[in-house]
Amino acid sequence: MPRADVFEFYRRLAEANPAPQTELAYTNPYTLLVAVVLSAQATDVGVNRATRALFAVADTPAAMVALGEPALKDHIKTIGLFNTKAKNVIALSEQLLADHDGQVPADRAALEALPGVGRKTANVVLNIAFGQETIAVDTHIFRVGNRTGLAIGKDVVAVERRLDRITPAPFRLHAHHWLILHGRYVCKARTPECWRCPVADLCRYTAKTLPPKSAAPAATLMR
Repeated sequence: MPRADVFEFYRRLAEANPAPQTELAYTNPYTLLVAVVLSAQATDVGVNRATRALFAVADTPAAMVALGEPALKDHIKTIGLFNTKAKNVIALSEQLLADHDGQVPADRAALEALPGVGRKTANVVLNIAFGQETIAVDTHIFRVGNRTGLAIGKDVVAVERRLDRITPAPFRLHAHHWLILHGRYVCKARTPECWRCPVADLCRYTAKTLPPKSAAPAATLMR
């Protein structure tokens, strides 16, 4: 995608949503980290439903360790892979206490050294909690990058590196949120809603979808 189109792509997403935010509920860097770990192969809605009561009783590493793995499992049993996730949350909480005085580190290597924390999770935490210009490529962003031609890559790391190279400075901080929300609500996996997409004319996807007969005009839906 030409540089001018890349800038315009982001400009339009920014115009539609000037201050995008994560849809995961959290109260501090630690609860954000836990929520992101729990969100793997789960919806934000499902995670938020489970963590509402959990974070009321355990919003620090010390409180989570004190809560214990069995009680944690009971809180998150509605989330997929909850047994493994509970084990990781307790282990990363113990490691935060042992190695970081109970604080979430603002460092990629330190984050990725925590149990259950990979590159994507680290990028999310660095971006949201610490304001770093990282782009966490999940399935939504991978799809948007490849489908639109914004950032083509065979895997998530390739797409991330491409996005890191091409994303203009004014849009780097919020790029992750604009792209993930676009993929979640407009550029959907099975049937992208091209008819209401603000960047449809910039997109390289050829099989553009038409609006259903009952749909409101695109201009109305994009406000």
